[in-house]
Amino acid sequence: MPKNNVAENMNAPASKKLHIKTWGCLMNDYDTRRMADVLRPLGYETTDAPDDADMVILNTCHIREKATDKVFSELGRLRDFKITREQNGKKMIIAVAGCVAQAEGDVILKRAKYVDMVFGPQNYHELPEMVANITGAYGKNRIVNTDFPAEEKFDFLPEESTPQGATAILSIQEGCDKFCTFCVVPYTRGSEFSRPVQKIIDEAKKLADQGAKEIMLLGQNVNAYHGAGIDGSACNLGQLIADVAEINGIERIRYMTSHPRDVDDDLIAAHRDIPKLMPYIHLPVQSGSDKILKAMNRKHDAEFFYNIVERFRAARPDIAFSSDFIVGFPGETEADFEDTVKMIETVKFCASYSFKYSPRPGTPAANMQNLVHEKIKTERLARLQRLIFDQQQNFNDQMIGKTIPILFDKGGNISGQIHGRSAYNQATYATAPDRLLGHIVDVKITAATMTSLTGDIVIKD
Repeated sequence: MPKNNVAENMNAPASKKLHIKTWGCLMNDYDTRRMADVLRPLGYETTDAPDDADMVILNTCHIREKATDKVFSELGRLRDFKITREQNGKKMIIAVAGCVAQAEGDVILKRAKYVDMVFGPQNYHELPEMVANITGAYGKNRIVNTDFPAEEKFDFLPEESTPQGATAILSIQEGCDKFCTFCVVPYTRGSEFSRPVQKIIDEAKKLADQGAKEIMLLGQNVNAYHGAGIDGSACNLGQLIADVAEINGIERIRYMTSHPRDVDDDLIAAHRDIPKLMPYIHLPVQSGSDKILKAMNRKHDAEFFYNIVERFRAARPDIAFSSDFIVGFPGETEADFEDTVKMIETVKFCASYSFKYSPRPGTPAANMQNLVHEKIKTERLARLQRLIFDQQQNFNDQMIGKTIPILFDKGGNISGQIHGRSAYNQATYATAPDRLLGHIVDVKITAATMTSLTGDIVIKD
C-alpha cells in the first residue's frame, strides 16, 4: 500500500499551519510545492508566518558556500518560536529537508536538539508516516530519514492540488551520474532517474487544463533524460519535447539544467523544428580552461563546448545561451582564468551565474591542493562579473524598439503593472489590466535594465 495512504487513516485536525522556507534551485521549489501537497490531507495549510506555524520545514540547498551555516542561523530563530509556542501550550514540529539534510543529517540532529525531523530530497513522499511517528501516542522523539528508498517518490506523490498558473514546472528527471569533483548532487540526489513518458504527458495535460501555457521540463541533468517511451523504447529529451508540443494549450516549452556532454542531435533538431521550444538554453560550462575542466571532471574540453554552441546556432540562429562559471577552482592560474574570459567574450551569453569556488564536504575537490587565495578569487570574480553584466545589459538593450511576445503570469512591482517573460526568459513589465494574465501578448519594448525589460502593450486593429 502506498505510504501516502497513511494520511487517509489519521484523524487529523481540520486545520494546521505549515511554513516552508526554500533555498536553492527550481528543483527545490518543485519539492516544496509537492511537500505541501503531501501534507495537505493531514490538515496542513501553508502560511507565510513561521512563528505561528504548527510545522516548519527548511528545504535546504548544499551547492553554495556556507549553506550549512545559513541553515543553523535560521534554526536558531525557529528555536525561539518553538519555545514561545510551548510556553503557550502549543507545539511546533521543526524539520530540515533537502540537500543539507541529506549530506549532514547527523550533524544537524547533534547540534540542534530541538529539530524533530531530518529527511532527504528523495524521502518527502514518506512525510505522512514520519509525522505520524512523531505525533502518535507511541511516537519517536526524533526522526532522521536520509536513506535512498528503493521506490521512486514520484510513484507515491498525490496529484498537485493547486494550479501553478500560466507557467508551470514539471519534474522529469532527478539525480546525476557525472560526478563533477566540486558537486554534491550525486551524493544528495542520487543517480540519474527519468520518469516514464506517459506519466509526464499525463501531468502536462493536467497542467494545461489548469491554465498553464508554458511548461518548464526540469531535471538536475535534464538532457540526460532517458525515460521509457509510450511504446516501451527509451526516449530522449528531444523526443519528449516533441510529444509535449502536441498537447493542446501548451504554447511554450523550456528545459533546465543541461550538461554539454548530453547534448545530442535530437535536441538540436528540436530547437530547429519545434516552434514551441523557446530559443534559450541554460548550459553550464563552469570554466573555459581545459586544465580546470579536466580537474572538475566535466568530461569535455572548451573546444567541445564551442562546437555545441555553433551547432545550436546553425540550427536556430536566434538562440541565446546562459551559463554557470566557477572562479578560483583549485589550481586555477591567471592563464586559466583568461581562458574563461575568452570563452565569455566569444560565446556572448545573454546571462550567466558566477561564483567563487567553495569546497563542499564529501566532494573530491574538497581535498585538492594548490588552493587559490581568497583575495585573488574575489578580484577575478569581480572582473568576470563586469564582463557578464555588460553582456547581459547589451543583450537586453537589443530588445529596445522591438515588438516581442510576452507571456504574462503575475502582477508587477507597482499598481497597474503586470509581469511576464520573453522567449529568452527576460522579466518584462507593462502597464496593463490583470485580464491579460495567462495570455501571450505583443509588447513593444521601451526600456531595459540588466535584469528586466519594460514595454507597452501593442493594440492590434
